[in-house]
Amino acid sequence: MAAHVVTVNEVLDGHVALDIQCLDRIYLNAYVPKLQTSSQVVAFLSGHLGFPFPSPALFNRIGQRFRRAVATYAEANDIPWIKFGKDDDKLAVMRPHLARQAATGRSGVAGIGVAQEFQRVWAATEGTTSTGTPRWSFYKADRRVTCYYFYLWDDDFGPAFVKVCANFPYPGKIWINGHERAKRQASKAGLRFTELSNGFAACDQPQALQDICDRLGPGTINVFVQRWLARLPLPIGEADRDAGYWWETSMRQVEVSRTIVFDAPRHARGFFEALIADNLDLGRPHNVEIIFGRRVRRDTLGTFRTAIDRRDNGGVLLNVFYRHSRIKQYLKDGRAMRIETVINTPRDLGCQARLHNLDDLQTKARACNRRILDAERVGQGCVLASPAFERIAHPTVDPAGGRTPALRFGDPRVMALTGALCHTLLAATGFTNKNLRVLIAGLLGSDYRPNQMTYDLRRLRLNGLIRRLPRSNRYMLTDDGIRIAIFYTKIYNRLLVPLTAADQPQAPPDLRAALASITRHVNDYATHARLPQAA
Repeated sequence: MAAHVVTVNEVLDGHVALDIQCLDRIYLNAYVPKLQTSSQVVAFLSGHLGFPFPSPALFNRIGQRFRRAVATYAEANDIPWIKFGKDDDKLAVMRPHLARQAATGRSGVAGIGVAQEFQRVWAATEGTTSTGTPRWSFYKADRRVTCYYFYLWDDDFGPAFVKVCANFPYPGKIWINGHERAKRQASKAGLRFTELSNGFAACDQPQALQDICDRLGPGTINVFVQRWLARLPLPIGEADRDAGYWWETSMRQVEVSRTIVFDAPRHARGFFEALIADNLDLGRPHNVEIIFGRRVRRDTLGTFRTAIDRRDNGGVLLNVFYRHSRIKQYLKDGRAMRIETVINTPRDLGCQARLHNLDDLQTKARACNRRILDAERVGQGCVLASPAFERIAHPTVDPAGGRTPALRFGDPRVMALTGALCHTLLAATGFTNKNLRVLIAGLLGSDYRPNQMTYDLRRLRLNGLIRRLPRSNRYMLTDDGIRIAIFYTKIYNRLLVPLTAADQPQAPPDLRAALASITRHVNDYATHARLPQAA
């Protein structure tokens, strides 16, 4: 008896113990908005601080004062002082200090790390005016400077860090983890849960846990940021803040995750076996270039591809890249499936970078996570007996007399069309006439003209396989479109191609023997019917 083939739908239906969506790692830029232009630098040094000459020597004076304040703060509070090496894993180095601070149950600075890093800071060149008075021209440049990492353990957020550069205009970075924050809040709410590494394996109140995850927004994060900026030694003080010189935050990197925990490890493995089997042989190489989205022009920079990679631990990682961002899908701790949309530039998803846009960004990232899973579910939900397949294989006429052309299975142009559609399954914002035409021409291996593409798009639209996005020239596959594209491609690649090559040496011996027996019997019938063989 043939072994049962596991599908994604079988695993997801009835074997999911927990399904949680949560912000994961959040990395913020901290900057002082009023210190971003040369005129603002002059206004700060002369107008605000009151120095008659806006000399760059003042940068060093403020920086040295900041360095002394950090050293005094560490000594007064008995905070460990760690100098990071060039290739150190900073979090791994700080993990024992974070654990020690967490054991106290109080919010505090677990350790201060010092590193030399390149940062974008203000520099100056000296010159003179026409009267011989010294003057300085300020410009930004990348310089290797001192950075202080304040590793924190917060009672509400868990582990985090605030990084501050010691050089003007004192740029910073802030890192928090949404899952760690959710664990702290779940514990305070009395929820019983089992941890995954950076996640949840089980919870007695899943909806309450999801509500906790949903409450993490820009307001909550800003309260955390401002609370710690008020506690730490900084190069800018209260008087500067009252004058409007203070840090604001923007999103540098945001990870939005969905974790689906299965009720048994074998179901988790079965899901990925089904997923990877489908993605490796749908006419795709190991690393495949796929157009992924948002108005890609000839001058658009970035990466647009999907890659299925083997991890060092033997697992599988599915990466879907779009410009500076990506979606990754992998097996977590052998029992859960994690989908993460990693946004390195919020504009990749049409959002601005300021922190108050986090909710909009998270909504779009969660839609990306849902879309990739929906495509996998729909793609493996194909069955032979479907009205949609019967409808599109024959031309139809609507009540008004309009004729809808057929998409006949086996026609080379139709097979190239459906194969190209498979390449757009994960397109975040659809595809264009030009995008699809390039793919079809490559699959056909011959000339494919724009008027043919226009006709084929009309066929697809009238058959309900694609829909046009409002106020654009972009198209999206419908659920029927996904089913048809994958069904046609599967039938061709997995049935017709192997069967037509079944009499070749690489085919299984049993299959070759069966075909030889059929051929022999057909020849016997032809001989008895006195039908001569063709020359």
